Amino acid sequence: MPDTDVRPGGGPDIASLDFDADGVLRLEWARWAAIDGPNAQLAMDLVNGLCQGRPTPLLIDMAATGSVSRAARAVFSQACDASAIALLGASAVDRVLANFFLGVNPAPVPTRFFTSNDEAVRWLAVQGHAGG
Repeated sequence: MPDTDVRPGGGPDIASLDFDADGVLRLEWARWAAIDGPNAQLAMDLVNGLCQGRPTPLLIDMAATGSVSRAARAVFSQACDASAIALLGASAVDRVLANFFLGVNPAPVPTRFFTSNDEAVRWLAVQGHAGG
């Protein structure tokens, strides 16, 4: 996987986007980010640009995310180069936000919420996509 770290200009709500040593693409939203349609589309475009058409496991760190708009949820329900998505949060609020999103907008790939980074990475590996 490319050794890259994206901190896009004009996208201050994305704290980082890069591959880890296991080949998992990690997207971290900035603290208290209000994710709207344009922010969501920017993230999807960056993910697709880095994956270059290869199905890739994606871990989204949404801990302390402020909100996710209806338009953003619609963008996230579209297919992208992610092969499976692990949503990583830290609180009951994060879990409620993730469960609401998953209940209202069916994900195009296997998607699950975690509060443990290690469990999220293990689940992505079980999906048969990590590192490859």
